[in-house]
Amino acid sequence: MLNPSIDSLMKKIDSKYSLVSIAAKRARNLQDSGDYRLNRYDSHKFVGKALEEIHAGQLSMKERDAKAVYSDE
Repeated sequence: MLNPSIDSLMKKIDSKYSLVSIAAKRARNLQDSGDYRLNRYDSHKFVGKALEEIHAGQLSMKERDAKAVYSDE
C-alpha cells in the first residue's frame, strides 16, 4: 500500500504525469545532494521521500508562462 495514497497526492498535483516527473526529479536531487526538507520520513527510498514531501506541501508544480520560450522547446 502506497503511503501517502495516490488520492491525497492527486489533490496536490493535478496529473499523474506531473506527479511522476516531479517525484523523479526530486528523488534524483535527494540522492545527489542529501538536502532533506522534512524532519522525519516513513520511507527509506528516495522516491518515497519525494512523495512524502509533495504530500506535506514542500514541493509543488510551477505554472508555465504561455508566452515564455523554454530552452527545451
